Amino acid sequence: MIWMDNATGHARIGLIVAKHRSTAVARNRLRRRLREIWRRELQQTLGPCDLVIRVRREAYGASFAELRAELLAWSAAARGALRAAARAADRRAPGDRQ
Repeated sequence: MIWMDNATGHARIGLIVAKHRSTAVARNRLRRRLREIWRRELQQTLGPCDLVIRVRREAYGASFAELRAELLAWSAAARGALRAAARAADRRAPGDRQ
């Protein structure tokens, strides 16, 4: 997963689902599952950012619950990293604190 801030004011997702010797039905099912997790769980909780997910071969065999758990774990880690980066930037920025 790769993410970066955007100027649109809302979160967006991009999916890269390679064939991995799977059928079109399997690829589309995986895309639908990931989009649904995005819509239900992540889109409203993330700030304005672009998220690109490149699906691994193992994802084709994962259940909806496993995909959901993986994306939620990533989301929690990303939010923690964003908070840490913001705190570090506040400490480095010359401010009005005296």
